[in-house]
Amino acid sequence: MTKLSYDNIFDVMTEDGAEAADLRFRADLLLTLRKILESKAWKQSEIAATLGISQPRVSELMRGKIDLFSADKLIGLLAKLNVRLKPSLGPDGKVVCDVLDAA
Repeated sequence: MTKLSYDNIFDVMTEDGAEAADLRFRADLLLTLRKILESKAWKQSEIAATLGISQPRVSELMRGKIDLFSADKLIGLLAKLNVRLKPSLGPDGKVVCDVLDAA
């Protein structure tokens, strides 16, 4: 029996490498946003008011519904929290992304 091995779950979900990369990127953005929001211990109503979105959208965000959020939308939500992403090339040649306070 052949055993398949994948580095990332999104590689299993699609055969399109670009689509898998987009899903990975959006998942990383969403997880970063969720961690920031969870660290603030805000109620969903407070998150909704701060981000300018409805409470049902906050619920979708906190439940990890990445298929409902574009990368642009997630970056915009991070910006509303004064968070900036700064990609750079690490010493090993891999791209790394710092999450910075934009204020």
